[in-house]
Amino acid sequence: MFSSSVADAPQIREPLHAPVAHLIRGGVVEGIHYGSVVVLDTDGKVQLQIGDIEAAFYPRSALKPVQAVAMVRAGLPLDGELLSLAAASHSGEERHIAGVRRILGLAGLTEDHLRNVPDMPFDPAVRDIWVREGREPSRLAQNCSGKHAAMLYTCKLNGWSLDDYLDPAHPLQQAIAEIVEDLTGQRIAQVTVDGCGAPLFSVSLHGLARAGARITTAVDGTPEARVADAMRTYAETASGAGRDVAALMHAVPGLLAKDGFEGVQVAALPDGRAVAVKIADGASRARIPVTAAGLARAGVEPELLAEFTGEPLLGGGEPVGCVRAVRALDPVPLGACA
Repeated sequence: MFSSSVADAPQIREPLHAPVAHLIRGGVVEGIHYGSVVVLDTDGKVQLQIGDIEAAFYPRSALKPVQAVAMVRAGLPLDGELLSLAAASHSGEERHIAGVRRILGLAGLTEDHLRNVPDMPFDPAVRDIWVREGREPSRLAQNCSGKHAAMLYTCKLNGWSLDDYLDPAHPLQQAIAEIVEDLTGQRIAQVTVDGCGAPLFSVSLHGLARAGARITTAVDGTPEARVADAMRTYAETASGAGRDVAALMHAVPGLLAKDGFEGVQVAALPDGRAVAVKIADGASRARIPVTAAGLARAGVEPELLAEFTGEPLLGGGEPVGCVRAVRALDPVPLGACA
């Protein structure tokens, strides 16, 4: 299904994005979200593409399942809820913080060893509670703390240094980069720093979709399958209560889905069908409706996707429109729009 060879790095250029979603208010197109979308079939071939799926871009946190696979390949012994947390962009709920402490405890480490950026919880309701209680930003509460704790645990198991685990030249990050290239099927175009402080690898949107499909089609018991199983089983651990990416995994049997800042989404099914989305302006409101339309084009039953057509646009407190995928992506709209 997938070639074992690694292609050249994608070109660094201004992406040739195209319209992927319309804001419809009262039957009039009020706004347009540009972006790119790729849909892969079960053979790994491009079934549909809109925009620029081959330009170099940053997958942001949508790459976390790949990073988790790399850590498992390097000996990380986590499974289930804690492995899901290792691939998480979590909401900062108490269960997430407790899980991070558990990972650090297994490694014989503490919060002081983390090098991610201190932050308030990602979930607005949880963050409000922290503010009312006068709590300060914390490395544990930051949404990438599970990944960072797992990185430290992987380093400890391999005898690698801890203080510089975020250095791109560190053995851990070199091991992760190798797996990024393996699963995406292409060389990394650029390395920079993600919001949490970890190295961020630039690939193409097409490569991200390939990586998702490689993970979901892997044989049971492999690192890829372990990560996919953990995230699907513990979807709220990989995200949080009420998060759209968790709801999407619950709604579509076997689906693995991971979001990323700046309007990135990857979603893949066990048979290799996969969708990857980048919203050019980073708007999250277009991310899920476009992803749902892509999954429908991949053959997912529309009724399973009905709740993911996007939040309504309001006028006077009442729904008067919606965010809808463009006709090229969604010829028969999944939901009605005023």
